[in-house]
Amino acid sequence: MDFKSELGELNIDLNEKIESSFNLYYEKLVQVNEYMNLTAITERNEVYNKHFLDSLTILKALKDKKDFTLCDVGSGAGFPSIPLAIVRDDVDVTIIDALNKRINFLNDLIGELGLSNAHAYHARAEEYQKTKRETFDVVTARAVARLNVLLELCMPLVKVGGLFIAMKGKDSNNELNEANKAISILGGRVKETITLELPDSAGTRDIIVIEKIKECSSKYPRSFAKIKEKPL
Repeated sequence: MDFKSELGELNIDLNEKIESSFNLYYEKLVQVNEYMNLTAITERNEVYNKHFLDSLTILKALKDKKDFTLCDVGSGAGFPSIPLAIVRDDVDVTIIDALNKRINFLNDLIGELGLSNAHAYHARAEEYQKTKRETFDVVTARAVARLNVLLELCMPLVKVGGLFIAMKGKDSNNELNEANKAISILGGRVKETITLELPDSAGTRDIIVIEKIKECSSKYPRSFAKIKEKPL
C-alpha cells in the first residue's frame, strides 16, 4: 500500500510532520502492545492500512465540515480519533473509553505527539453524557458493538443537527435494519452509508452516517446492562 497516495485520495498532504506523527504512533502502539492488549495487528503495513487509513476513511463522511467537535466512544487504541487529530488540527477530539489503562496509553501518546486538539477521558458513554449531553458536532464509534446498542450510547451525545458515524465491516445492512427503531426513537435519520474497499484486499468497510434531527428523550441512555439486555 502507498500510504501517501491513499491519503492524497482523502485530500490529505502527507507532510513531514504528519509522517513523523504516524511513525511515532506505530512505534508506540507496537511497544506498548507487548504488555497491554491494544491490537492483534502489528505488522507495519497492516497497521497503516487496517488502522490508520481505515480510521481516516471517516473523512469521506466529513468532507464538508470544518472546525468541529468530535467524540470517539470506545476508542480502544485511538481509532479513529488519533489519526483524525493528527491530520486535522481544526477538529477538537474527545476520546472516552471505559478501560483506564487504555486512556493512560492514549494520554501518553497524545503528549508525545503534541496533539493540543485531542483529550482522553476514562468514562462510560452513558455516564459521560450527564455532563456533555447533546454537545458534540460529531460522535463516532468503530467496531464497538452492534448498531442498535451503539445508538443509545452515542446519540445522546450528539447535538441536534450533528452526526453520529458508525464505522462497520462489510454487510452492515442487517445491523442497520435492526436499528431502524432505535434511530427513530433517539431522534435520528439515516443520511447515507458509504461503502469502500481498503487497499491490498484488506476488506470492505461501511460508514453509516446518521443525522440528529431532534433531541433525545431524557430517559435515554438507560444503564448499559439494560441496553445490552434489551436493545431498542
